Amino acid sequence: MTLTVEDRLDISELLALHGHLVDNDEMDRLDELFTDDIVYETSNLGHGEVHGLAAFRDMARARAGKPGAPVGHHVTNIVLTEAGDGRVHARSKGIGAGPDGECGSVTYEDVIVRGERGWRVSRRRIILHFSPAAAPETEEADS
Repeated sequence: MTLTVEDRLDISELLALHGHLVDNDEMDRLDELFTDDIVYETSNLGHGEVHGLAAFRDMARARAGKPGAPVGHHVTNIVLTEAGDGRVHARSKGIGAGPDGECGSVTYEDVIVRGERGWRVSRRRIILHFSPAAAPETEEADS
């Protein structure tokens, strides 16, 4: 499979859609972004792995409006790599703006597949970036 310019534009818009849907509480439209069997890994954020679109909706609704939850999700620096078998690996940067103006940075590592409804994210791994002062304790640091 060779990614066309149109594929690259479609996937970039797909990745940008996340912030619009989540920030506008349009959880009923998440099937425009994710496959029904999405695996959403947030272990680095302390939330583990979520399996399936319904479970992701429940998690997103439960976190919305909670202290520290971002009010703005922004994606940038998208890099797409063909992975074979109709899959694309996407790596992008996410910036989350909190209600108090504080911002955080993540890396999204996605597996994207093309199905009957077009491109969709089938797996997402989020890696939160910590400042050295805010990084969680590690065994090395405790030694």
